[in-house]
Amino acid sequence: MRQKNHLEGQSSPYLLQHADNPVDWHPWGEEALTKAQNENKPLLVSIGYSACHWCHVMERESFEDDEVAEIMNKYFVCIKVDREERPDIDHLYINAVQMLSGQAGWPLNCFAMPDGRPFWGGTYFPKEQWKNILARVAGLYYEQYEDVAKQADNLTRGLSEAVFIPFDKNQSSNFQRDEIQKIYANLMAEMDPAEGGMKGAPKFPLPVHQAFLLHYHNQTGDPDALSQSGLTLDKMAMGGIYDQLGGGFARYATDAAWRVPHFEKMLYDNAQLVSLYANAWKVVEKELYRDVVAETVAFLDREMRSPDGLYYAALDADSEGEEGKYYVWTGEEIDNVLGDDAPLVKKYYQVGEKGFWENGKNILMRDGSDEEFARKEGLDTKELKQIINRAKQKLLATRYQRVRPGLDDKVLVSWNAMMIQGLADAYAAFQEVHYLEKARIAADFLLTHAISNEGGLYHTLDGTKGTTPGFLEDYAMLSKALIRLYEVSMHLPYLEMAKTLTAYVMNNFSEDGTNLFSFSSGRSEQLAAPYYEYYDNVIPSSNSEMAKVLFYLANYFEKPEWEKRSQEMAADIKEKMIRYSSGFTNWGALLLHFTHPFHTLVVTGSDAPGKMMLLHRHFLPGTLIAAKTEGGENDPPVFEKRFENDKTLIHVCAQGYCKRPVSSVTEAVEQLR
Repeated sequence: MRQKNHLEGQSSPYLLQHADNPVDWHPWGEEALTKAQNENKPLLVSIGYSACHWCHVMERESFEDDEVAEIMNKYFVCIKVDREERPDIDHLYINAVQMLSGQAGWPLNCFAMPDGRPFWGGTYFPKEQWKNILARVAGLYYEQYEDVAKQADNLTRGLSEAVFIPFDKNQSSNFQRDEIQKIYANLMAEMDPAEGGMKGAPKFPLPVHQAFLLHYHNQTGDPDALSQSGLTLDKMAMGGIYDQLGGGFARYATDAAWRVPHFEKMLYDNAQLVSLYANAWKVVEKELYRDVVAETVAFLDREMRSPDGLYYAALDADSEGEEGKYYVWTGEEIDNVLGDDAPLVKKYYQVGEKGFWENGKNILMRDGSDEEFARKEGLDTKELKQIINRAKQKLLATRYQRVRPGLDDKVLVSWNAMMIQGLADAYAAFQEVHYLEKARIAADFLLTHAISNEGGLYHTLDGTKGTTPGFLEDYAMLSKALIRLYEVSMHLPYLEMAKTLTAYVMNNFSEDGTNLFSFSSGRSEQLAAPYYEYYDNVIPSSNSEMAKVLFYLANYFEKPEWEKRSQEMAADIKEKMIRYSSGFTNWGALLLHFTHPFHTLVVTGSDAPGKMMLLHRHFLPGTLIAAKTEGGENDPPVFEKRFENDKTLIHVCAQGYCKRPVSSVTEAVEQLR
C-alpha cells in the first residue's frame, strides 16, 4: 500500500487533490523548510489551483507517475501550494519565473534554495521534458552549488527591488486633468474597437478597465469612453464566454472575439462583473445588463453558495476529464430536448454557425440583441423571450443530469468581499431586496467568524474556523465592501468596522521607506522577499483598493491624515499610471477623485431611507452617501450639525464646504452637475 504524503488533512481542495500522489508533497511551512535545510536539498515549489486545466494535466502525466515521483522525492523537498490560499507565496515565485523567462502562469514549478530563495522555474512541462529538467536542476544544485546560490541571491535581490516603491519627496500630490487624460488615451489605444476588451487573444474580462471608462465618462462626458465600455459589455454578454443557459462568466476566452471560453468559472471575476453590469445599467438601462446580473447571481447562488451564505472559490473547467464537456451541445441533443422550438433556438444560439466548436459540439452564443433577432424572425420580442426562457429551463434540466465540473469549496475573505460589493451594487441599481439580504448575510458571517481575537482578518475560512492569516487584499476588499454596504443599508456598524480594519492595516502593514502597504502583515510568516502589490489586473491591486478606502473613510470621519496617505500613494504610482496605463486603471479611478469634484451626499431626517434609495438609482462614482434618520452622540463627523427638526434634507458636500441643503433628489443631483 502506497504511503500517504503530507497533504492529508489540509483545508485546500487543490492540495487534497494531490494527497494520494506518489510525490512526497508537503504543504508550505516550517516542517518542509526545516527538512530541506537539514538535508541540504533544494525546494521544488509547485503552485496551482483546483480549477486549473493544465495543473490537472501535469498531475496526470507526472505527479501520479511513480518513476517521476521517485526522482522528485530523491533530490528535492517537494512543496504543493494553492495559489488562492497562499497568494503571498504565489506572488514571490511567479514573479521570479516572470523575471527569469519573461512569462509565467499555472501550473508554476519553481526551484529554490532550502531557505526559499528561488533560482529557476517554469510552468507546464510534458513528462519526459520534466524528467530531464529535474535531473539537470539537481545536477546544477549539487555540483555547482556556489553558482546556484549566487543566482538565488541576485534573483531575490532583484525581486525585492522590483516591487519596492520608495517615498518620492519630489513627487507632487497635486494631480492635473491632463494626466488623467493621458491615462485614458493610453488605455483606449490598447482597446479592441471591433470586439471590445483589450486587443488580441486571449480575451480576459477586466472589470477595472470598464469601470474606469464608465467613471471617466461620468466625470468628463466623453462619449467614446461609454461606447467602448458598452461594446465590451455587449460582446461579453452575448459571447461564448458567458454561460447563455445558466449565467456566469468563464475566466477568459481563448480567441479574440469572446467565442471560445476556458471553461473554468471563478468567484472573483463574476463578483466584479455583477458590480460592473449593475452600474452600467444605471447609465444606459439596457435590459441585457439587468439579465446578466440576475442570471449571474442566480448561478452563484445555485452552484457556488455555501449553507452559511458565503461563496466558494471556483468551478473546474473539466468534467469527466474533458474541458467544457458539461457546457457544450450537439444540434441533435437540442433537437431531442426542445422538439418544435429547436430550429429557432439553435439559430438564436448560433448552433452550427459561430457556435460550432469541435467534435460536432457547439458553444452557445448570440450574435445580436433580442430585438434584432425577433425582427428578423418576424416575432414579437416578448414572444421570443418566452420561447427562449422555456428552452433555457429544459436545456438546463438536461444539463443538470450530466457530470458536473469539480467545485473548489474554499472560502476566501477577499473574494467574498468582492461578492458582497457586487450584491450591494445590484441592490442599489435594481432595488430588489434579496440582493441586499444576501450581501448582509455574507458580511455578518465574515464579521463574526473571519476576525481573530487580536483583531486581524483571516484569508480563508474552513466552516467557522479561520485558517490562513489575512493579507492586505482581505482588509482592502472587505473594508471597501463594508463602506458600500453601509451606503445602501444605512447600518452604521459596517462603516465603523471598515474604519477599524483600516486602522489595523495602518498599524500592521505599513513599512519603512514607502507609502505603500506590504501584502503580508509584519507579524505573519516572512518569505525570501517582501511583496508590494500595486498592479491592477483581473483583480484590482490591494494597494489601489486600500488607497480608495483611506480616501473614502477620510471623507466620512474627517481624517485628513488618511486622505494625505491616499494622495501620497497615488503620487508615488502616478508615473507608472501614465506609462503603463492598462495596468493601473483602479488607480486611475482614484485619480479621478482628485482631479474632478468629489462629493459626500449627507441625507438626514425621517425620510432619509427613501431619498437615499432614489439617489442610488443614479450612477454617481464621484460621491459617497451617508444617510441617517436621526442624530446620535456617536455619529461620524459627517453628520454633525446636519439635522433639522421635521425636515429630510440632502446636503451636497465637498471637502471643506457644503452647498445649500435641498429636499429633493432632483435638486441634489443638479447640484452635483
